[in-house]
Amino acid sequence: MGSSCCYVLLIGPSGVGKSHIAAAIACHLIEHDVRVKWFSAVALVQSLQQAKRDLNLITVMTRLDKYQILVIDDIGYVKKSDAETQVLFEFIAHCYESGSLIITSNQPFSEWDQIFPDTMMTVAAIDRIIHHATIIEIEGESYRKKQSLEK
Repeated sequence: MGSSCCYVLLIGPSGVGKSHIAAAIACHLIEHDVRVKWFSAVALVQSLQQAKRDLNLITVMTRLDKYQILVIDDIGYVKKSDAETQVLFEFIAHCYESGSLIITSNQPFSEWDQIFPDTMMTVAAIDRIIHHATIIEIEGESYRKKQSLEK
């Protein structure tokens, strides 16, 4: 993924535009010839779990290194099973110091213990992510909710 890394975290409640902002950043980067890949967090975790079952996890993660930026959308929706969070943690550890990520989350860091099954893994994941991160907290009401109330 290149020699320099940076993370952008978009954190806020559902419907405030985190995914939209991540998509806008990704589109801008693509227009400037940056290789970007978008994943919903659930789809990424399922793909990594399948690769691990096939004893192919390192190969799959290394293949993703060809992208300069990976977008992980809705990390807060990953279920708290050991298998799922273990591959997510391995992925974050793989990207640390070498890859750039844009991550959206509807949960603040204080609630990431609902994503990872144990405190040590939660602290280690957050520590790796925030080391090179720009954290953008978005507040407000859901745009979807506002639109439905206007109708």
